[in-house]
Amino acid sequence: MLSEVLANAPAAQPFKDLLVGTESSDDAAVYRINDEQAIIATTDFFMPIVDDPYDFGRIAATNAISDVYAMGGKPFLALALLGIPVGKMPMEAAQRITAGGHAVCAAAGIPIAGGHSIDSPEPIYGLVALGLIHPDKVKRNDRAAAGDVLILGKGLGVGIMSAALKKGELRDKAYAQMIESTTKLNTPGIALAEMPQVHALTDITGFGLLGHLLEICRGSGLTAEIEWSKVPLLSAARHLAEAGYVTGASERNWNSYGTQVLMPAGDVTVQRRLLTDPQTAGGLLVACAPEVADAVLKVFRTEGFADAAVIGRLSAGAAQVKIL
Repeated sequence: MLSEVLANAPAAQPFKDLLVGTESSDDAAVYRINDEQAIIATTDFFMPIVDDPYDFGRIAATNAISDVYAMGGKPFLALALLGIPVGKMPMEAAQRITAGGHAVCAAAGIPIAGGHSIDSPEPIYGLVALGLIHPDKVKRNDRAAAGDVLILGKGLGVGIMSAALKKGELRDKAYAQMIESTTKLNTPGIALAEMPQVHALTDITGFGLLGHLLEICRGSGLTAEIEWSKVPLLSAARHLAEAGYVTGASERNWNSYGTQVLMPAGDVTVQRRLLTDPQTAGGLLVACAPEVADAVLKVFRTEGFADAAVIGRLSAGAAQVKIL
């Protein structure tokens, strides 16, 4: 549906300093200021996926800032976007939401310097996030090369765990793991921008691993192969997927791009649920030359991403994903 909405959007070609616009379904816009600096601009906001207001604010802020890191940039400023059902939600809850956002921005080393608020039927929170990067070091999602390996920075399963939470079936330990994942800033993106052999970079969010990987494949004109056994998962996610927990967005994701995915024979219901699972503040997905894979993994390990793993490779061919 989003593709149809944007189908008639005006082209960005007249703006020579707009380095990244809507043409490649990338994570953020990038605009060159001068030969040494470009601004990364992005925004994201949504309704609560958890009950705790403070955790909600932290998750929403982490998710919004992630797109700056996914372009290889360093965030420097944020603006808050807040919707509250006036008269229906305690003021203390709204204060806790914004406190969570401030906590994450403090961890990222940036201020929330303003924003906008509205009266809305449901709570809404997010950020406009701005970052800086050298124009020559921008990491797009459409510059991958045949032979590149694929590295995923975080485990999958946030959407499935959120679905279980809504039904009161998510245990405390699993909830803590979900919060840890969704509030962990994708800071490795800054170091990855300094590596020329990192060819493409994106983060896994609402379209799931398959959807965002297909954006790399379409933009780069490549086929991806994913080794299912190597894909990192949050510890409770597989069990919950086997138990039938799934989001409506997962099915919509599959309906939108399933024809470009080749699944193995047999019952692949669980794999499909996890590979299409919409992630909130999901991990970075890196396409890099094989010889720097260990260096990329070292960047992730240094930043505390223990689950980061090589999950597949890219080769010449039609834009599709094969699951092995």
